[in-house]
This record gives sequence, C-alpha cells and structure tokens, in this order.
Amino acid sequence: MNNYTVPVIDFSFIENLPEIDYVNKDLAIFNTLDNLPVFKYPSRIKIAAFAICLSGSIRISINLEEYVITKNSLVVILPDQIVQQHEQSDDFKGLYLGISREFIDNTITSMKNLLSAFFYIKQHPRTLLSNEELENLVEYHNILWKRIKVKDHSYQREVIQSILLSLFYDVCNIFRQHETQRTNKVSRKEELFEMFILTVMEHYKSERSVTFYADKLCITPKYLSFIAKEVSGVTAGEWIDQYVILEAKALLKSTRMSIQEIANTLNFPNQSFFGKYFKHHTGLSPKEYRIN
Repeated sequence: MNNYTVPVIDFSFIENLPEIDYVNKDLAIFNTLDNLPVFKYPSRIKIAAFAICLSGSIRISINLEEYVITKNSLVVILPDQIVQQHEQSDDFKGLYLGISREFIDNTITSMKNLLSAFFYIKQHPRTLLSNEELENLVEYHNILWKRIKVKDHSYQREVIQSILLSLFYDVCNIFRQHETQRTNKVSRKEELFEMFILTVMEHYKSERSVTFYADKLCITPKYLSFIAKEVSGVTAGEWIDQYVILEAKALLKSTRMSIQEIANTLNFPNQSFFGKYFKHHTGLSPKEYRIN
C-alpha cells in the first residue's frame, strides 16, 4: 500500500502477466483474473475497463458503492474512478478490456454526442445484458483479440480504433436502452448539469464553492443550484461534498497519510476544519473512519 497516494491501477498493474494481449500500453484484452493482483484497498483506476460476467459472481466497489456482478452483467469503469475488489465465487468467469484514456480520446475525436451516455455510465456502471446483447459484445471481444494478435498489419492500430469506436457506440446504446426514466433528447439543463459534474471532477480537490463552478459555467450560483436539484434531486453543494468525501475516504483507507496531510491535499485550512467537515457528512471523525 502506497504511503501518500491512493493506489493506482494502470497498465503497469497488469504488465507482463500471462494470457493478456496488448497494443502497446493503450489496450489490454484478457479473459481471466487469476493472475491479477487483488486490489483489496480502494484504488484509483487510470484506464477505462470493460468487463462482462459469463458465470459466477464477484463483489466490487466503484466509488465506494458496492455492486454484486452476476452472469450477463456488463460493467464499465471509467478513468479516475475508485475501485475495490472484495470477493469472487470459485466459478466466476468473464471477458475484459482495458483501454488507456489517450487511446479513447484518439478514438473518439468528438465526445459531444456520447457525453450524456458516458455521464450516465459513470453514475450507473453496471447493467444486465439480454442474451442478444451478450452475444454481440462477446463477438466484439473475439474480433478485437484476433486483430490484436495480427502483429504484421500496417494499420493495426487504425483497425482496432475502428472496432473500438463501434463498440463504444453499442455499449452506450445498451446503457441508453436500459435507462427507464430518461428521454432521448438531453435538455439544456441536463447538459449544464453534466458539464457541472465534469468540472467538479476536475477541481473538487481544491474548490468547494458553488460560486466557483457557476462562474466556470457562466451561470449564477442560484441557477446552478436550481438545475442540479431539478435534474438529479441533489443540490450542487451536495454533489461537491460527495466528491470531496469520496476522496477523503479513499485517502484514509488506502494511504498512511496523516489527517493533516489529507486536509492539506483537499485544500482545507487546517485539520480541525477538515475533521468537522468529515464528521458532518459521515457521522464519524477521520480517525474513527480510518480504524473502522
């Protein structure tokens, strides 16, 4: 366990492990977790991960929210989320892809028409596949693995990017089809709310003021609070607090940083202020949470 940062899961985490094929450090494809180190502490993932459960079950946490992944489940974990593995059944089997943030950015040259879907997936990372959807995604996995093994193709990278782009659209479509309370057309309020969340994800370690985020979006703090509450049922301030508390919990559980160092990292004026803030939102002091 690293002393001063939340442990990171990137391609070095699976580098040189058997039964995994790679495209440089951009994409990894495999079908077993047997040789992977178990991330028993909350860890920050720096790549995107796609996983399909074929049998059995596994219990994991994503952003400290627990999920039991069972047969026919699709899980998508996006970069910078915090993950933790708890336990898996003896008969657990799956298919997996790991994709670097850079490869995703280069594959999807314009994220605008996928932004809403990616935001939804970030909040709801698991969905249950129909047999037809499962068959379709397994076929993608097989095709990608075959293309990755063809090392002498002059345009291997471009071919794989094309397949991945199709996969992204199909995965986003699956999640959209499974949404139960959302219209196909995203409203201006929803767009602003999603931009707000993306801005929070970028700045929450240093900024906790609703005014800061409203200024970034060129709207008033009052209007930002209104749209956040209307779209999500949670106020803008509560969303900011959720991200700060999530990071604080991960740092307390996964590092040996002192409480003062964590307070500094999250831009609190002092340890006492951080302690009161943390206890207000969790019911526990930072020390109590760490030893529980």
